[in-house]
Amino acid sequence: MAILGGIALLGFAAFYLFDDAFTGGPGAAPESDGVGRYVRFDPGGIGDALSGLAGMTAAVLGIVITVVSLLVQLTSERYTGVAAMFLRDRTNIMVMAYYVVVCVVGVATSLTLHDHWVPRATVLAMTGATAFGLIMMLPYFAYVFRFLAPTNLVSRIEQQAITDVVASATEEDEAAMIAGQAPAITALEELTDITSNSISGKDKIIASRCVDAIKDFVVSYLAVKAQARSRWFEIGDGIRDNPDFVAMDPESLRELEADRTWLEWKALRQYLGIYAEAQAEMPDINYLIAIDTRYVGEAALERNDRPVVELAFRFMNSYLRAALNARAVRTAYNVMNQYRLLVESMIRGKADDAALEGVRHMIYYGRTSYDMQLGFVTETVAYDVSALCEFAHAQNRAGDLDDKMLAMFLELDQPLRLRRQEAGLQGIRKAQLKLACYYLANGAEDRANKIALDMAGEDRDRLAAIREQLGRVESKEFWEIIDRGRNFEYMPPHQKKQMDRFFEMLPPSPAS
Repeated sequence: MAILGGIALLGFAAFYLFDDAFTGGPGAAPESDGVGRYVRFDPGGIGDALSGLAGMTAAVLGIVITVVSLLVQLTSERYTGVAAMFLRDRTNIMVMAYYVVVCVVGVATSLTLHDHWVPRATVLAMTGATAFGLIMMLPYFAYVFRFLAPTNLVSRIEQQAITDVVASATEEDEAAMIAGQAPAITALEELTDITSNSISGKDKIIASRCVDAIKDFVVSYLAVKAQARSRWFEIGDGIRDNPDFVAMDPESLRELEADRTWLEWKALRQYLGIYAEAQAEMPDINYLIAIDTRYVGEAALERNDRPVVELAFRFMNSYLRAALNARAVRTAYNVMNQYRLLVESMIRGKADDAALEGVRHMIYYGRTSYDMQLGFVTETVAYDVSALCEFAHAQNRAGDLDDKMLAMFLELDQPLRLRRQEAGLQGIRKAQLKLACYYLANGAEDRANKIALDMAGEDRDRLAAIREQLGRVESKEFWEIIDRGRNFEYMPPHQKKQMDRFFEMLPPSPAS
């Protein structure tokens, strides 16, 4: 605006002063200089000009309203709540109010002229206000375009929701506190609606931004949750009729209130709905949902909010179940990667009970996937649990966490052995052999011996084939582009050297 106004003023001043000095013509008052002559308004000559100032501002207001209303309408057809958000914005209100005020002042100024009297200050102020309105039009259009950009809309919803929930949760007045629950729910549903529209429109950038916004909202809420009043954690009348809460069993609702997790549950419930919708249309969004759910679980662990940690695991389990039901192997593979990282965070945060429960669920879904003839998912579980056993052992903490994980890991293939499903054992045995070599390389011979005893009755031909396959893997990078980046079967050289030692530990087979 300063550049546009400066260019206009400099251009006018240059030509006006040139006319004043050279081409002004007869009739100029010799006692006045250029500026003084400009402000010596003639009552009979400026009447039409003053009327034109008010009309010009009204015309600009009409242009602004037309353009803005079209933009808002087009955006509202795709994203709900845009019109209300636009009208709540302070800048938009101030700009519209400015044009209306200038129009009214212009009408009033046009009626102030008399035959021998001119309100020079008022006329100059009106001239400046009209010029300012003209200059402001182009920058304001740029502001509106930025305001209605989808990524900026998402950021505004997120920031407004965070501000509202922080203010409401810490509000002293209980009525205001309960009334503040509804805007938080509305913001989450608006973000979900934008995500759904973006998925159907193949707009991956906006869908990803909305998913991240829900995560940012929950993490910001967790940061101030400890300051919230106890009344905030009760589901108020303003949100009790929400479809997600109405569909729940009354006992489950009471548990949400007791655990103080209704808002986190609602946010993750939105994730589950988006997950189901994106399963076929945009599976990469499901991977992002798993990542952000892990972030929520980690943020809750940092603040020792164990109910939210358990909630994160429950929703991760639901993601896995949905992926297996849809037979979406790639999605299950990616979600399992985030599941493993979440369990690692539990181990790192000394939440051993949550880590063990996570491993128990991984084992369950590994067996379930094999029953559904999704053997690759079962192998993924085996390698991930093996990596978790390594990670737990590397933490070098007092206790037997890695030993308990190892015991569960060795039970992963038990149903396969009982059913004589020989083909499914190979991937699991590879993961167990890798883990045994890790234990031997790190001086944990007792744990490696447990794996050797578990393989006592194993078919020696299959073990020989596994040994040969693992020995041939030289590169830790997989030969295709994958999200994990690392080849499941790769072992560092110092670990690979332990294979001979491990096979010497194996008890003689019954056949021999």
